[in-house]
Amino acid sequence: MYTHEYLYDFVKRFFMAMGCNEDDAKLIADVFIAAELRGIPSHGMIRVKDYYQLWKAGRINIRPNIRIIHETPSTAVVDGDGAIGMLAASKSMEIAIEKASKAGSGWVSTRGSNHYGIAGYYAMMALKHDMIGMSITNANPLVAPTFSVSQMMGTNPIAVAIPAGSQPPFVADFATTPIARGKLAVAEKKGEKVSFGLVQDKDGNPTDDPSVLKKGGSMLTLGGDYEHGSHKGYCLSAIVDIFSAVLSGANFGPFVPPSVAYLPLLDKKVGEGTGHFFGAMRIDAFQPAEVFKAKMDEWITTFRSARPAAGKDKVLIPGDPEREIEKRLRMEGISVLPVIVAELKEMADEMGIEFEVRG
Repeated sequence: MYTHEYLYDFVKRFFMAMGCNEDDAKLIADVFIAAELRGIPSHGMIRVKDYYQLWKAGRINIRPNIRIIHETPSTAVVDGDGAIGMLAASKSMEIAIEKASKAGSGWVSTRGSNHYGIAGYYAMMALKHDMIGMSITNANPLVAPTFSVSQMMGTNPIAVAIPAGSQPPFVADFATTPIARGKLAVAEKKGEKVSFGLVQDKDGNPTDDPSVLKKGGSMLTLGGDYEHGSHKGYCLSAIVDIFSAVLSGANFGPFVPPSVAYLPLLDKKVGEGTGHFFGAMRIDAFQPAEVFKAKMDEWITTFRSARPAAGKDKVLIPGDPEREIEKRLRMEGISVLPVIVAELKEMADEMGIEFEVRG
């Protein structure tokens, strides 16, 4: 068991050893540990190895020149210059917030980036400004469109954060697939099977094998199959891809570069790197912020009062599970799978920094 402070310090030191400056390393560590604390380990310590291997392969830029390449008073296109995704994403969201502070809303589409961690982190950046935040990203293709067996899209998450008054904020953060790729990796490392309806084999047959992606299989969109609404998940994923990539000039769909070094770069590209899209909307551009937040409190309490289904204790609001998990993990500590601990120790030794192996 590790404290979140220990893991944060390790990740910071690790990325500094890779060549990041201290401020960048702190930001990267903050996103990693936010994922762990919010109960999303698929985007936490398990991902350190991915970035390390991409760095060793020369596929990420440790000292990028992240810059605006096109803008209007309320919009911008940002080029991440091959940055670690957390850096390009945070800068882009800051630009969206700054534009919203002047124009009422701000919208930024980002190209030339890499995997950026949990989408919710960036949407939540808007909350302290009394703004609604949105963050979406495309990802390397592992997902088949409805009626297909081809890996064409990523898990393409959507995150929206909305402030409230006395109630905690509404925070929706979800993939447009029934399961994240990282959760498949976690299941594989644990030697577990996954539920049917999440992935399919290379011929389109249902499977419970979490390693099927390495065997030519693919993930399914939200809904699983057409009868259960996979076409709706396909639509959501397509919207994310277009806003993130076609709008910014990033690679879209099957051309998104892989976020793991063991997969080779594609021969063809249609843009620059991975794409993201961010939005910030000032509440008082619509109505007084305090009035809106009071109404959000009423909305939240109304939905909390819904009658629970049999066997359920209560009705949750988006953001509740993550908040409850974070409260517990801050007190109890974070458990890291032994196989991941071993990987972290091996990488730390290679980089000449300390990492304590704990049971």
